[in-house]
Amino acid sequence: MKRIRFALLGMAVAAALAGPVRASDLLEVYNQAKGYDAQFAAAKAALDAGKEKGPQGLAGLLPNVAGSANTFWNRAEIQQTNDLFTFNSNGWTVQLTQPIFRWQNWEAYKQGELQVVQAEATFGAAGQDLVVRVAQAYFDVLQAGDNLEFVKANKTAIAEQLAQAKRNFEVGTATITDTNEAQARFDLAAAQEIAAINDLEVKQRALQLLIGDVPATLTPLRSTLQIESPAPNNMDEWVARAQDENFQVRAQQAAVEIAKREIERQRAGHYPTVDLVGNVSNNTNQNLAILAPRRTVDQTQIGVQIALPIFSGGSVLSRTREASALYEKSRSDLDNVRRTAVLDARRSFLNVSNGLAQVKALEQALVSSETSLQSNRVGYEVGVRINLDVLNAVQQVFSTKRDLAKARYDTIINGFRLKQAAGNLTEDDIQRANALLAR
Repeated sequence: MKRIRFALLGMAVAAALAGPVRASDLLEVYNQAKGYDAQFAAAKAALDAGKEKGPQGLAGLLPNVAGSANTFWNRAEIQQTNDLFTFNSNGWTVQLTQPIFRWQNWEAYKQGELQVVQAEATFGAAGQDLVVRVAQAYFDVLQAGDNLEFVKANKTAIAEQLAQAKRNFEVGTATITDTNEAQARFDLAAAQEIAAINDLEVKQRALQLLIGDVPATLTPLRSTLQIESPAPNNMDEWVARAQDENFQVRAQQAAVEIAKREIERQRAGHYPTVDLVGNVSNNTNQNLAILAPRRTVDQTQIGVQIALPIFSGGSVLSRTREASALYEKSRSDLDNVRRTAVLDARRSFLNVSNGLAQVKALEQALVSSETSLQSNRVGYEVGVRINLDVLNAVQQVFSTKRDLAKARYDTIINGFRLKQAAGNLTEDDIQRANALLAR
């Protein structure tokens, strides 16, 4: 036990000599998450991959140049004359093909452009999701820390009331009931403290998942702050934005257009193709038929090549029907995504509006609860209140403090979610929320 005490004393001295630890703020945590979070890193890689769909689609419209070369050792024997010939033949060919009319390639090119748009929209959604996840994890840690502090303060206040009840019982001014009630509340507070410590650890590990470590301390919200109302303060305008500007909606709109063009791409399997073809070749060989000497032939060709599909076993028709069905699916998916975005916008707007009202109500409730606690303590001392009244008043004060802190955090997060639904959540919103922190 002595060793433990000395170790704790040493840690305290070291901490004092090291000076106060600078707390990390929301903006710093967000910047850490951008460089560490695996989901965001995967989204960036997916964006880089998606951007390559544009050049891949364009490649189908550009010339294709291919070359080949060969060399062979030959041995030929003429049976009638028993003449034996051994010689080398070689050659090379370079061919250029320029598509003139290939409807499949054109549709693939337009699909490639849309796939780039889709990838950018998906990455935009991932960026907004990172903002929300970081803010949620940050404020979850603050809330868990606040809850632990409230539980400890509540436990301390109950301990003081328990001690007073014991003194009053010893001098005969109170019954054992007051002591028992205070002891029961104290035991409950001790259990709540254990749960609060565990919850804080869990929330810290959730933040660690995003940034790679657990900051020593986080900058809390200011004790007095003004959370802004949504701008514009009109639900219908937010809903209208969510229907068209939500990043998930944008990505799915691109998916619908891609599916629509896929129908034409598959249908083009019935269309003819026209290519400009040119090739240059050089061949050196021995003509055994006339026993002529070896000769080298240089040849150049240029012309137009037309191919007309006639029958492919029904595969083109089948793939076209498949593409049509997938197009209908993508349209239904778009309806679902758009409706979900609208629901998120409505829900978040109501949560922000109600949260602002709840914060104001709880701020007033806290003042009233603290006044009630003071009155009950005075009343208990003069004998007009019982110990249970004081314990209930203590519990009410700390419950109100906890609810007020939670309402503030939830309102800020719901403001982020509202902008996320409307597609206009940016890093500037992180900076504005960061300005609400204590300095």
